Amino acid sequence: MTNSDLLQRSLAAVWHPCTQMKQHAEGDSALPMIPIASGKGVWLHDFDGRRYLDGISSWWVNLFGHCNPRINAALHAQLEQLEHVLLAGCTHQPVVELSERLSALTGGALGHCFYASDGASATEIALKMSFHSWRNRGQGGKQEFLCLRGSYHGETVGALAVTDVALFKDAYAPLIRPASTVPTPDARLAQEGESALDVARRAAAALERHLDEHHSRIAALIVEPLIQCASGMAMYDPEYLRLARALCDRYQVHLICDEIAVGCGRSGTFFAHEQAGIRPDFLCLSKGISGGYLPLSMVLTTDTVYAAFYDDRVSRGFLHSHSYTGNALACRAALATLDIFAEDRVIDTNRALSAHLGNCLKPLADHPHVRHLRQCGMIAAFDVRSDDTQFSERFYRQALAREILLRPIGNTIYFMPPYVISQEECDFLVARAIAALDAALHS
Repeated sequence: MTNSDLLQRSLAAVWHPCTQMKQHAEGDSALPMIPIASGKGVWLHDFDGRRYLDGISSWWVNLFGHCNPRINAALHAQLEQLEHVLLAGCTHQPVVELSERLSALTGGALGHCFYASDGASATEIALKMSFHSWRNRGQGGKQEFLCLRGSYHGETVGALAVTDVALFKDAYAPLIRPASTVPTPDARLAQEGESALDVARRAAAALERHLDEHHSRIAALIVEPLIQCASGMAMYDPEYLRLARALCDRYQVHLICDEIAVGCGRSGTFFAHEQAGIRPDFLCLSKGISGGYLPLSMVLTTDTVYAAFYDDRVSRGFLHSHSYTGNALACRAALATLDIFAEDRVIDTNRALSAHLGNCLKPLADHPHVRHLRQCGMIAAFDVRSDDTQFSERFYRQALAREILLRPIGNTIYFMPPYVISQEECDFLVARAIAALDAALHS
């Protein structure tokens, strides 16, 4: 097999996600598509022997490197026991153990775990659970949802209701029951003399005004704690979460924390909301929870929400399902991922790695085309001053030419590498990214 062989077959048969396929059509101007033959650690390898450092953890999922031997071993062992069984009327050891361990990570505050396969499905589950629980409690008028401006929570029709990114949402507007948006606490919106804390408090004040007027109709507020990822890695002060939690309590509105991207240690704590000292009513997890191995997502919730569905009548139950709910192999991959967190003290060791990444990026603070250099744990980003509408494509090409895989969000370049990246590999990633940036700006 060669790169060219696989590429031709892929373009003919595979409809790739989040992609304008014509951009990859044959010709000198085609956007590169990388045929991947294998992966090891932070590196991906194509069929012609070229390598690429996976600086975005393959869409933010791969925490401990490709072909991790410990996760591999756990999956091999599970294959000899049970690959899958329906979770309606049956149960199995991996799903029970995983549910217990996730609950323990919340201090038992979120003791009930409902499973799905992807992040958008987890969003829909949380929205449906919130609405249905209010209805079961005799408050059926609470049917609306709030999200932050610029929010992204998935691309299914239900999840698009609380996604505020026009590129994904506008074409499907006739299918969507839209939510209301409230101002984002994005620290980049600071006015002269304002701090990130000031922006957070200003956004929370707007949230309070909205809830004061509309709370009787609102079921839940959904947020990505600390970082709105798909809207350009918009980072904000934890004070917003503290104030939002208090406001949701005051006005009887659920708080949904979508930690699909920012959970599992990305923000510097295992759950991002921990940095605000709060607990949500619903917690959505996916992506890194299975180490990047298998599709898996879950929604954790409270005793109070669970009790609203506990009844003799089937119609009051939460009747949501899919065939692979709680897949045993995916749950085993997640358990192996949690084992690595515990055995390697990953949250502690990531502090040094995060600091090194920040130090590598410091030279960009004085770059004439860079603004808003920022970092939260193992996520770092900066915005690029450029009027070139093709900048992101140019940078992507230049990065691949320098053996690094990075996908800008518009004019935002971000880093979200696997936690197993070495300091030397981190140096390589950032140095090559800076070179790619300069080449893209002057090509």
